[in-house]
Amino acid sequence: MAKTATRTKKAAPAQAEHVDVLIIGAGLSGIGAAAHLVSELPDKSFALLERRDAIGGTWDLFKYPGIRSDSDMNTLGYRFRPWSSDNVLADGPAIKEYVEETADEYGITDRIHFGAYAKHASFDSESATWTVAFEQGGEEKTVTASFLWACSGYYNYDEGHAPVFPGQDDFAGQLVHPQFWPEDLDYAGKKVVVIGSGATAVTLVPSMAPDAAHVTMLQRSPTYILSIPRTDPLGSTMRRIMPEKAAAGVARWRNVLLQAGLYHSSQRLPGLIRRGIRKATIAQLPKDYDVDTHFKPSYDPWDQRMCMVPNGDLFKAIRKGEASIVTDQIDTFTKTGIKLKSGEELEADIVITATGLKLQLFGGMTADVDGEKVDPHEHVVYKGAMLDGVPNYAFVIGYTNASWTLKADLVSEYVVRVLKEMDAKGDKVVVPVRPETMETQPLMSLASGYVQRATPELPQAGNSGHWQMPNNYLLDIVRLRRGKLRNGALSFR
Repeated sequence: MAKTATRTKKAAPAQAEHVDVLIIGAGLSGIGAAAHLVSELPDKSFALLERRDAIGGTWDLFKYPGIRSDSDMNTLGYRFRPWSSDNVLADGPAIKEYVEETADEYGITDRIHFGAYAKHASFDSESATWTVAFEQGGEEKTVTASFLWACSGYYNYDEGHAPVFPGQDDFAGQLVHPQFWPEDLDYAGKKVVVIGSGATAVTLVPSMAPDAAHVTMLQRSPTYILSIPRTDPLGSTMRRIMPEKAAAGVARWRNVLLQAGLYHSSQRLPGLIRRGIRKATIAQLPKDYDVDTHFKPSYDPWDQRMCMVPNGDLFKAIRKGEASIVTDQIDTFTKTGIKLKSGEELEADIVITATGLKLQLFGGMTADVDGEKVDPHEHVVYKGAMLDGVPNYAFVIGYTNASWTLKADLVSEYVVRVLKEMDAKGDKVVVPVRPETMETQPLMSLASGYVQRATPELPQAGNSGHWQMPNNYLLDIVRLRRGKLRNGALSFR
């Protein structure tokens, strides 16, 4: 993709500025939301508050070696602006550039207010207006909006999940969390231990292995890891023989159906999928490798998110002897490495704690409605896009079993539909109304540690109808793109 011009930072809105729609966040979700407004509601005024000094969100924050998508780009890319490269999993800089180019193409960049940290939002029912307090350049400022749209992701940018290990202060080497990667970290010729077995760990290990003396992935328990092609030859062929938009649509739907097929097969036939993954894993590892110790999770496929590795790069690093996996628990750090519960000690110059994310909804912004505090956990999500009892408000949380942007695009389409309906009927307020007798359940069904730790703080889902979180793109197309708006659950006034 072509490089774009350097983007200039814009001053914050004046104290009295009012916009029709205020978007929080200028990452993949926020830029997508703004692009839908530009295309479908060109007369609406809108602005974006972005806490960081650049576009990109996740893809601007993370800088560790090998940072890349963990979903294919045909579905992680926007439906309205298809990904055009042959790469199935793209690196972080390429994704950041893609988001920046989208912002420029749709005239969004000049509407972003950088360095603006949204702290609190207050809704006044009499005026049907949100007042958002934010901090920029050390000053406290405000902006008002008729509709508030949180597109800030679902994890804490200030803190990763970083458990304190016994004796870690005694370690004489460097201790690094991937979320805060030092630009000057030199690992050439050094012994590296990566603690963790999730997407970050399986990305770091093969990326660092060629330059490090050796990289060890230290995991408490195994994860399902699938090798997928680095490039998409079928997609490339389709782009040569079909119009670009048609080829992108075919590739996108092919991958949607493959993802859905794998997920639902894992739910219905876990034993079959487990055996298939094990067979594929054995084929990529050295003969007599202890697969059952290091690559046999205790849970069923897709009870936690699966890890994808391009062209089996992790397995290649193991075969070459550049990397290894140790499955054990930490007893204590020592001056020269990590002592394990088994008694073995791993020598290390650098230890990387790829121990996961810390979830945080709405970028940490708090809210109230007519002075009453909004506690997210006390509210239920409506169609995975709004909260009951919170007027003129929408948010984006992507799928846990498929690409984030599949859901983000659908939420954007739905919000546009709602705004058009309000304009057509002269409504000023829209709010989901929860049934009094409805039972609730956790918002996310994954057994992953980062989800379980955050469940007491997350909104809840309902057990039926519009209030469920099905994590099903095909069903959400019907619910969000085609579903009736005035259905009794969504109140307009």
